[in-house]
Amino acid sequence: MSNHTRPDPDALLARVQAAEAAQARGRLTVFFGASPGVGKTYAMLEAAHDRRAEGVDVVAGVVETHGRAETQALLAGLVCLPLQEVPYRGVALREFDLDAALARRPALILMDELAHTNAPGTRHPKRWQDVHELLAAGIDVYTTVNVQHLESLNDVVAQITGVVVRETVPDSVVEQADEVKLIDLPPDDLLQRLREGKVYLPQHAERAVHSFFRKGNLIALRELALRRTADRVDAQMEAYRRDKAIREPWPTALRLLVGISSGPSAERLVRAARRMAAGLHAEWIVAYVETPGELRRPEAERARVIQTLRLAEQLGAETVTLSAANAAAELLAYARTRNISKIVIGKPERPRWKDLLFGSVADDLLRTSGVIDISVLSGDAGGTDPPLREQLRPTSPWQTYTAAPTLVALCTLIALAIDNFGIGEANVIMVYLLGVLGVALAGGRGPSALAAVLSVLSFNFFFVHPRLTFAVTDVRYLITFSVMLVVALVVSNLTIRFRQQAEAARQRERRTAALYALSREFASTRGMANLLQVAVRHIHAVFDSQVVILLPRADCSLQPWGDCSGWASTLSVRQLFGLSAAEQGVAQWVFDHAEQAGLGTNTLPSAEGFYLPLTGSRASVGVLGVRPANRQRLLSPEQVHLLETFASQTALAIERANLAEEAARATVAVEAERLRAALLSSVSHDLRTPLAIITGALTSLIQGGAELDAATRDDLAQTAADEAHRLNRLLSNLLEMTRLEAGAVQVRKEWQPLEEVVGVAVARVADGEERPGLLPGERPLMIDLPSDLPLIPLDGILIEQVLVNLLENAVKYTPEGTPITLRAQRAGAAVEVAVADQGSGLAPGDERRVFDKFYRGGTDRSRGNVGLGLAICQGMVEAHGGRIWAENRPEGGAVFRFTLPIEGTPPQMPPEAPARPVVAAEAAVR
Repeated sequence: MSNHTRPDPDALLARVQAAEAAQARGRLTVFFGASPGVGKTYAMLEAAHDRRAEGVDVVAGVVETHGRAETQALLAGLVCLPLQEVPYRGVALREFDLDAALARRPALILMDELAHTNAPGTRHPKRWQDVHELLAAGIDVYTTVNVQHLESLNDVVAQITGVVVRETVPDSVVEQADEVKLIDLPPDDLLQRLREGKVYLPQHAERAVHSFFRKGNLIALRELALRRTADRVDAQMEAYRRDKAIREPWPTALRLLVGISSGPSAERLVRAARRMAAGLHAEWIVAYVETPGELRRPEAERARVIQTLRLAEQLGAETVTLSAANAAAELLAYARTRNISKIVIGKPERPRWKDLLFGSVADDLLRTSGVIDISVLSGDAGGTDPPLREQLRPTSPWQTYTAAPTLVALCTLIALAIDNFGIGEANVIMVYLLGVLGVALAGGRGPSALAAVLSVLSFNFFFVHPRLTFAVTDVRYLITFSVMLVVALVVSNLTIRFRQQAEAARQRERRTAALYALSREFASTRGMANLLQVAVRHIHAVFDSQVVILLPRADCSLQPWGDCSGWASTLSVRQLFGLSAAEQGVAQWVFDHAEQAGLGTNTLPSAEGFYLPLTGSRASVGVLGVRPANRQRLLSPEQVHLLETFASQTALAIERANLAEEAARATVAVEAERLRAALLSSVSHDLRTPLAIITGALTSLIQGGAELDAATRDDLAQTAADEAHRLNRLLSNLLEMTRLEAGAVQVRKEWQPLEEVVGVAVARVADGEERPGLLPGERPLMIDLPSDLPLIPLDGILIEQVLVNLLENAVKYTPEGTPITLRAQRAGAAVEVAVADQGSGLAPGDERRVFDKFYRGGTDRSRGNVGLGLAICQGMVEAHGGRIWAENRPEGGAVFRFTLPIEGTPPQMPPEAPARPVVAAEAAVR
């Protein structure tokens, strides 16, 4: 019989879609080695020459020969892409030119040393990111990498060699490669190449032999490389089996599946299987199948299953919990999906007659396993708990036992009523079977078996001649009675089994729904406080328990969440509980040892709460404690397992929040460093310039004061004064920006006419101009303030500073003699003010960036300016509840607009004679 089955249509569709996506990308080939010097670059160049001989356009993007003559010789005949020079700390570093490669667009490019770190200033910090962009552009890539550069093996390599490798590559980059070619060389041959100077220069080779290139190190690295390559081959084989829908496993590698139950010998079986797996150097998986029969086990036995699974994890096994009605069929199905070569089970513990009557997992596995080997072990001779001997108690409530005769009596009455119509004995039997079915739906096996026996007796007593007696004159009725009893028992048993399966499905659905709700809310929640509130709320609701979450301080001591920050103010007292010193000690033990403790465990069981470690992917991030309202319910195996899953999800969410906070702090640090550099660059220039002019003017006055005429002395003095004013404005802007960012600026709004503020601001900017209506540099100022402008609630000093900064900005970047316009108009529930010039305008994209601190645009609009004036304007306008923006004018130049909202009702002013709208401004200019 063929091992192939019809492929899954969804899997085929996914495969086709993946193939289509792969066609648009380039192919990645990795030449993989255990250490430097095994010949990866040499093999890559040989393969490149073979492709070139096939007519493929091959370009050497970056190839590191390390002075090896034979490697250098292989570069002959290949097109080498010129490297770009990147300045770094006074040195020109030669790096791969990604843009040139994308423009050249060869069919195949060679990228040596995949883990290389690029120089600062290049597009990507890592070379593997350059390779990713090349692949996305449809270019095939050949590259090289050593096993010590894989991220997941970094700590292992450091432990073996004592050398911490700083340049690493994510494992996914190599795993997603289209082809990995292992370049292998025995350690003795590699050491010989090293001594001959074919790996490093002779002066460095001897030192390398006694450090990284010790023979033991090379053997260990070689094993790591071979194992990683074997894992990749195994993954390729699994993908092939999955694509071809091959059900039967291929025993290419030993992999054990250990099936356990809730029996007392489960722990013995796990230990014995661990020894077998260690002896065979095989992976091993421990599986527990949750059947309806297992669900009916006492809680103590089900708790033993959880303990056994934990033991397996401690011994290094992968554990899995399955759910099915048939344990043997589920184990076989799982074994085929995981390519299991051997299934290990324990010896049957129940009597043989039960196996014959109810079936045996061992017999079913032996008969249906096919090519999978089955091993039956007895485990250790001792060290296990004795079978639990609990008091025998009914599994069904007594009401269902009383319902059985009641329902049989009702069926008898119905059958007697319809028997007068001559419906026949077969239909009477159907009525009784319906009654047995009803008892099975309401009760368990005991009541349904009782109903089956009572139905047979009632049928014999009321409907078999001679009636109203249990005597049977026709022996054929004995067969009828037997078949009726068997059918009734089978129907009741099937009904109970389906009911139990439905209940198990409902339990799984509830668990899945609870986890889905928690995960969904975690995914949409940001911030540590919000995440912890979500966790407490869900755990309290699902487990009916008070909850406490403890997070570590800097000294690794624990602090209950909510006690120190007030985050838990939105949660009720029923959801949280406080900790005594003893409970705090239990939680600290759990955090230090990463094990469960407290209520219901073997460690500190007298505690009031049950404590679990919150273990993330990197380390423990805290402790979860619960104090249940119903201890028995919480400590059931299903609830403990579900709580562990909740704790795992919470730990990952906390870890994600910590990583987000670390990323935010890193971003702030980078931004602070950028601002610091910009501040130093801008301020140093803008401070030196006026100081140099002041120093030069004053030096000239001191050294040649007697020889200079009065006009020259006045001009030098005026120059020094002007630069001193400029320096004062610069320092004032710096101080004002500091006050804005610190929140020290308080807005004191008063109802004022805008023309008064405009007049004062214009007077400050036009200081020194003799003719009215002119700003410095003979620039005419056109003021347009409508007479019907309402009073505006504003802080006159702050808005005056905004206008001064905007006007001075316009003066700086407007040619002399060019007019500047200041307009205001009503815009809904606000007043819009605009300052327009006819200068060079703003560079594209600078309309928003000009308001950033220390920003210098691409045009001359930023020269000589520290870049704080417009940022100060933005802060002051936004403090008023308005907004400010900039845009280019169609006729040339730029216009800066800001709005001031009109909130509230202005006070009543006495009527005054109408005046021209620019009178106040003109008076101020005069």
